[in-house]
Amino acid sequence: MLGLDKKDWTLLLIVAVLALAAPFILNPFPAGSELAQFNAGYPDLMQRFAIFGIFAIGFNILFGLTGYLSFGHAAFLGVGSYSAVWMFKLLSMNVVPAILLSMVVAALFSLLIGFVSLRRSGIYFSILTLAFAQMSFNLAYSVLTPITNGETGLQLTLDDPRILGASATADGSIPVTNLFGLEMRSTFELEIGAWLFQFNAGYYLCAVIMLLAFYAAMRIFRSPFGIMLRAVKSNQQRMTYTGLNPRPYTLAAFVISGMYAGLAGGLMASMDPLAGAERMQWTASGEVVLMTILGGAGTLLGPVLGAGFIKYFENIFSKINDNVLHGWFSFLPDGLEDLLVSIVHPFVGKGWHLTLGILFMLVVIFLPGGLIEGGQRIVRLFRKKKAPRGEDADHHPKETPHVAE
Repeated sequence: MLGLDKKDWTLLLIVAVLALAAPFILNPFPAGSELAQFNAGYPDLMQRFAIFGIFAIGFNILFGLTGYLSFGHAAFLGVGSYSAVWMFKLLSMNVVPAILLSMVVAALFSLLIGFVSLRRSGIYFSILTLAFAQMSFNLAYSVLTPITNGETGLQLTLDDPRILGASATADGSIPVTNLFGLEMRSTFELEIGAWLFQFNAGYYLCAVIMLLAFYAAMRIFRSPFGIMLRAVKSNQQRMTYTGLNPRPYTLAAFVISGMYAGLAGGLMASMDPLAGAERMQWTASGEVVLMTILGGAGTLLGPVLGAGFIKYFENIFSKINDNVLHGWFSFLPDGLEDLLVSIVHPFVGKGWHLTLGILFMLVVIFLPGGLIEGGQRIVRLFRKKKAPRGEDADHHPKETPHVAE
């Protein structure tokens, strides 16, 4: 059904349940408790989980399947954001035209960059994409200020000549982004006992689009086109000897990946109509590389897990300060409390990068396949414990494997 087998449908269903039930799953601790600091079920962070999940899924189509490591994908993220904000300024506050334009512009931009960069492979390709991204950043930051508004960033104003909508509301404020009238900031709060759950319209739009993007990635992975991309990664020279030209396939993968990045940029602008040059910096490109490797490059679910993992650390652990730490350890004697606070202090707050770096090193060293490999090891461990020893399920003795000499 829809080109997916039973295993793929199960995976898609799991992702759908996790995405749609995120307000419950990400709020395990009661509001107001000391552990509520670790809750991540508020709209802004959930939107980031979904948006950067889309960004990482698209990057994985290029890096995970073809093995081409791009350090310039943030350029497409930034171009998508700028395109969406311009659509809001000129046409309408409806997010659909803005998202579509961001994908189209990102596709054209990635076609241009990919056509030039893919003339080289390996580290030379990576350096070329990094150079293009930094060129784009500098153009947006200084040269193209009439279009990008430079370092201030492109944002909505009361003077925008909006064709299909008012430039200002009745109370004189700037209109908000919407989906055919449903405001993206619209949030329904559900209070159950000591728990507070928030259901945000903007998040659910991002979640649905992420599911569609995930489904499209699954179809690409399972298609003959995906097999050709794996052949490029496996041995491009051997593929050339068979008479197949790998360049059209890699260029198509680059453009598709760029469209995913543009989609993520358009969604970012749809949730918060602001576009700045900082979204095109090389650090943003490096971040999506970390997301993909941390989750598991070449896997379907890995990039989404990696994106959620990094954004969780960035938004949760960075907010833990000394006051929070003293609240956690307040039950201890003063001397011991201060000692523990001084030990933990370098790893949270402004030092959250240190904790993330340590965890990233541990994953790379012990789980080369990323978080997905860790999950697979746990599953295999439980299966071994459940399996009967010496006999299979039909009580037939297991054959002793021959040892190669």
